[in-house]
Amino acid sequence: MFSGSIPALVTPFKDGKFDEQTYRRLIDWQIEQGSSGLVPCGTTGEASTLSIEEHHRVVEVCIDQAAGRVPVIAGCGSNDTQNALAHMRFCKEAGAAAGLCVAPYYNRPSQTGLIAHFSYLAENSDLPIVLYNVPSRTVTDIEDETVVELVRKYPDRIVAIKDASGDLSRVADHRMGLDKDFCQLSGNDELWLPHSAAGGSGCISVSANVAPALCAEFYEAMAANDLVRARELNDRLFPLHYAMFSDASPAPAKYALSRVHDWVNDEVRLPICRASDAARKAVDEALEHAGLV
Repeated sequence: MFSGSIPALVTPFKDGKFDEQTYRRLIDWQIEQGSSGLVPCGTTGEASTLSIEEHHRVVEVCIDQAAGRVPVIAGCGSNDTQNALAHMRFCKEAGAAAGLCVAPYYNRPSQTGLIAHFSYLAENSDLPIVLYNVPSRTVTDIEDETVVELVRKYPDRIVAIKDASGDLSRVADHRMGLDKDFCQLSGNDELWLPHSAAGGSGCISVSANVAPALCAEFYEAMAANDLVRARELNDRLFPLHYAMFSDASPAPAKYALSRVHDWVNDEVRLPICRASDAARKAVDEALEHAGLV
């Protein structure tokens, strides 16, 4: 259902408020540079620091500015099932193509609880769901058997997964467990190449915020089975993938954008702080290595 380079968009702020003008400009640039989808209000979008009203406005602006040129997978996750459902209903009405639903964090639900949570969302909203598994942040792992059970139970509702578990065997496990093609998106830029080789269809990417054209070109090389070109691009991007997490995300990504464009600043919201000097050095070196500055 989804493929290619799909940036998990940063949310620009100016003097503590959502900077709508810059966000619209960022969206246009992303689409012009070849991004094949957009994810507002994910982890990189600092969704955890947005009020519900801000969250919905960011999604609304993204959908409006994209204007059907690329699909919008709107962040809808919450550790409260009812709050996640409220996000999904709003995003469906706003025109999102799907909702990115992270495993409930902090609560640490069992696999039975995860099945109940995602089943409830699938049964009470007709917005397609992209599961988001990121155990390093949620302390909850959506196990392979759980994914398979949910997709078999709701094949028209649960349409994809963003896997940031770091376990590449899961791509094959999901493929073997399902009797249908299932859209698998990498949630780790540095693992995008082997994830694609194993059967993934793209990446919800942090690095694509800063290097959308290179990330789009990398995807095209992988899709064409041009591994020589894909490895060249991967080597060019690899330091950037790591630099994006040289400090608490998305501080390095926002700093990198401010280096690439003078119309973007590096403002973040507490408890995230601006990138440290060490992180800035790592980003500067990675940008130079990638030929972006």
